Amino acid sequence: MSTATTTSTKGRVLLAYSGGLDTSCILAWLIEQGYEVMCYMANVGQEEDFDAAVVKAKGCGATKVFVEDLQREFVEELIYPAVQANTIYEGVYLLGTSLARPVIARRQMEIAARENCQYVSHGCTGKGNDQVRFELAYYALKPDIKVIAPWRVPEFYERFQGRKDLLAYASEKNIPVVQTAAKPWSTDENLFHISYEAGILEDPDVTPPKDMWKLTVDPEDAPNTPERITIEFAQGKPTKVINTTHGNKEVTGGLEIFLYLNQLARQNGIGRLDIVENRFIGIKSRGCYETPAGTILRVAHMDLEGLTLDRQVRNLRDQFVTPQYSNVLYNGQYFSPEAEFLLASIAASQKTVNGEVRLKLYKGNVIVEGRSSKTNNLYDMEESSMDVHGGFSPIDSEGFIKIQSIRLKKWGLNQKLV
Repeated sequence: MSTATTTSTKGRVLLAYSGGLDTSCILAWLIEQGYEVMCYMANVGQEEDFDAAVVKAKGCGATKVFVEDLQREFVEELIYPAVQANTIYEGVYLLGTSLARPVIARRQMEIAARENCQYVSHGCTGKGNDQVRFELAYYALKPDIKVIAPWRVPEFYERFQGRKDLLAYASEKNIPVVQTAAKPWSTDENLFHISYEAGILEDPDVTPPKDMWKLTVDPEDAPNTPERITIEFAQGKPTKVINTTHGNKEVTGGLEIFLYLNQLARQNGIGRLDIVENRFIGIKSRGCYETPAGTILRVAHMDLEGLTLDRQVRNLRDQFVTPQYSNVLYNGQYFSPEAEFLLASIAASQKTVNGEVRLKLYKGNVIVEGRSSKTNNLYDMEESSMDVHGGFSPIDSEGFIKIQSIRLKKWGLNQKLV
């Protein structure tokens, strides 16, 4: 592999680098265009040989390479507030790709400012959501930054119209390419999830092959014995996991809890999803996802809210805050005034969400077996009982029904339904 020798004349670029074919070719192309290029890699929990990628980037001509471990801030600043809000896109997608982008973009901009880079660059395609997410974050964090998006630059995308062209350029520039059988789909992985799209998955009626799923065991092949755990929450965030199946093993710490739940969910086949979604730019896209720990936490958190969260607070959060914050994340608007407002609302809504939920993990399912709260239990067994009055007089319901029926009677008279 030969290091590029082109003299930098156009300025300094910080490239979001993956070590793969696309960004390695982008690195060489930017140098060819006359830029000094530094590379940045974010560790957000993906399985990656970062040391090899650093060697590769330097060999391709990068003057510096930065590898940043963002796992803990990813979990504590992005994932857990999303759990508190029960964020979900179009009723099914848990926003795994979207959640990672703010911490990745923020650190890229911090390094760009520190290293006096006039430009930042990325390898996102011109048809996807990620170009929007990254660039909106860039401009919000550093309004005067200049962005180079090669897959929207005609001289780049007309020159490299497919993998064949990229491979030929890699050969010309002595960029090493790992010779593995290309899988007929693309992936994006982080601590929260992995996504699969493109290739054979572009036909929405094609069933994903069994060997595509990387993180989770097939639910049919998962253990025949269920695994039972208890998750403790404080203000809507998990603070402890107790595995009652394995000697009451306890795990604490934000990142450590999430890693452990990922492990349990993966071995029990939990978190698979296959959908067609609407991209922000207006194109429909078929995607398959594995979100192991996120699926467990969503079920547990929503159940505990039923016990501890006031009805009207929950109603307002579910109708306004959750869908709006989900869209903010999906559309790449995390660094915005509306996101600040929504995050403050989410935190306020979670003050009473304290307690624990007992779960059974079994063959792809997360089954709630019980819940309790020592400090914020709004459930009154006697009040709810069908066997005792418990301080609630049934005759009071008569007046309640009469008040509620006033407008409906007037509507019924006008409609003449019977």
